[in-house]
Amino acid sequence: MAKTASLNIRIDPETNSGAEELFGSFGITVTDAVNMFLRQSLMEGGLPFRLKQPRYNAETEAAMRECEEMLVSGNYKRYSSTKEMFADILAGDDDDDV
Repeated sequence: MAKTASLNIRIDPETNSGAEELFGSFGITVTDAVNMFLRQSLMEGGLPFRLKQPRYNAETEAAMRECEEMLVSGNYKRYSSTKEMFADILAGDDDDDV
């Protein structure tokens, strides 16, 4: 058997349990998964995945979906200028039936 080095990491119990369940469904252990991650990192010369910022919060995601739906349906107000748009906003037009 090849010589091995020990790596001690600290993770919260919930993450560990989830990882054990996930990797177990593939027939591998968390140790196997960490070894795969490290080997892939060495082959890539860095992290083997793209780092991204966390997703938007639920309210922002809902607003983005609403905007997409409005674009698809064409059901939104249109203005001929930003001056007209701000005048409408500042007038407190509560007309939600666009």
